[in-house]
Amino acid sequence: MISPGLADALEGWLTHLGSLDNASDATVTAYRGDVLGFLEFIQGHLGHATGTAIIAEITLRDMRAWMAHERGRGLGARSLARALSSVKGFTRWLASRDGFEPTAILSARSPKYRRKLPRPLSVDAAHALLETVEMQAREPWVAARDVAVVTLLWGCGLRISEALGLTGAQADPGTALRIVGKGGKERVVPVLPAARDAVRAYVCACPFDLPTDAPLFRGVRGGKLNPRIVAKTMEQTRLQLGLPASATPHALRHSFATHLLGAGGDLRTIQELLGHNSLSTTQAYTAVDTARLMEVYERAHPRG
Repeated sequence: MISPGLADALEGWLTHLGSLDNASDATVTAYRGDVLGFLEFIQGHLGHATGTAIIAEITLRDMRAWMAHERGRGLGARSLARALSSVKGFTRWLASRDGFEPTAILSARSPKYRRKLPRPLSVDAAHALLETVEMQAREPWVAARDVAVVTLLWGCGLRISEALGLTGAQADPGTALRIVGKGGKERVVPVLPAARDAVRAYVCACPFDLPTDAPLFRGVRGGKLNPRIVAKTMEQTRLQLGLPASATPHALRHSFATHLLGAGGDLRTIQELLGHNSLSTTQAYTAVDTARLMEVYERAHPRG
């Protein structure tokens, strides 16, 4: 248990994130867990509970003790880096509100970790998946639905939550879709003819009414399509094709970006299409492209 003062401060920061920074519910929940764990440790580590004033007393040594504690309980470098980022965000907000110097906390170095590269499908594998995914369904309209969803993921670079968040108002997507992504951030993505045709085919085959304010993609009982169903369909398809376990719905979004980059697309445009806040996130696809180039080089010039 943390002191009432710390609890109030934490909730104040989380409210700020949700209302002013448009952070998603999942993001707010993750931040709450990160900072709450930190505050519980610091309160016990320093041996007293004096409300928010305890934050101003924290030294770099205290920060190192917390990080060592987290690593000791099995937290990986990537998760610890995220937790430290959350703690720094909370501290900046609190320091601005209460007027203290947060240098010790903000100067704590994030643990180094190797960022996992996206694992996209090859163009041929993506085409094969699109051609095979409809075979997993027993009913023609379900097959059309699955093809439409998968085509949107690869052809428009949508997250699965974004594709399943479409409503009947997008039943005829036209040449572009306005997507509301993470944190309520809007972007416009072009819709290729293949994706537009796939959505229209699904709408024509769907046995349920699709009002403009209701979900576009439906489950077999008429409710909103569950993302687990899409994941299961992808799993069955990749097993049939012999694709790796990394061939998930999200891998199609990675494939969209990597294939665009390979075709000469620039990073800024791809960043906008994906809805990334930071260009550094999009730059991961450059590493993927380079890694593939090296694989081709190694095959063409084997070491003797």
